[in-house]
Amino acid sequence: MSFRVCDHALARHKLTTLRRVETDSPTFRRVIGELGLILAMEALRDLPEADRAIDTPLTAMQAPCLAAPVPCIVAVLRAGLGLTEGARLLLPEAPIGHVGLVRDEHTLQASRYLLRLPPDIAARGALVMDPMLATGGSAIQAVTALKEAGARDIRFACVVAAPEGVARFAAAHPDVPVVAAALDERLDERGYIVPGLGDAGDRCFGTA
Repeated sequence: MSFRVCDHALARHKLTTLRRVETDSPTFRRVIGELGLILAMEALRDLPEADRAIDTPLTAMQAPCLAAPVPCIVAVLRAGLGLTEGARLLLPEAPIGHVGLVRDEHTLQASRYLLRLPPDIAARGALVMDPMLATGGSAIQAVTALKEAGARDIRFACVVAAPEGVARFAAAHPDVPVVAAALDERLDERGYIVPGLGDAGDRCFGTA
């Protein structure tokens, strides 16, 4: 599996804002969307291209374009919604898919309650977005659901990842590349990433 941390000063700066305990919900929601745009650009930088004939104001030329339809942006509910706001700005024509997963706070196991994808997901591929790659359970289930639906070219983007989750995800889906804004130290006894940024869904939407 390809795992890489986005090497961008703006990504690091925005992540610091998200980490701060005093960052309020509206600011958190705005900044995670901005970071989502950066992560989407990084995750999709090697999409297949093909040259096509176009006319500029001065001449005809062969110019590079995407060789396939733009990927579906898939939000892992609910925290992934914040990240996808930025990705939508980058790819306004992309369909938006949703995978609803809820984690049992005692067993740390995720269960799926919703899956909505475009009918042409196999032709499009998908960029799956979830702020946290913690235990890896939710990410693994989301990608498994996409593969069962026929998606072939799948990429995963997150804000922070834990080594435990990266290892588990790599074992389950070695063919799916992962881009993160940071690789953090570890998981705590509750399955939270340390130093992390807390519960991304609650902080994004002002809930508890």
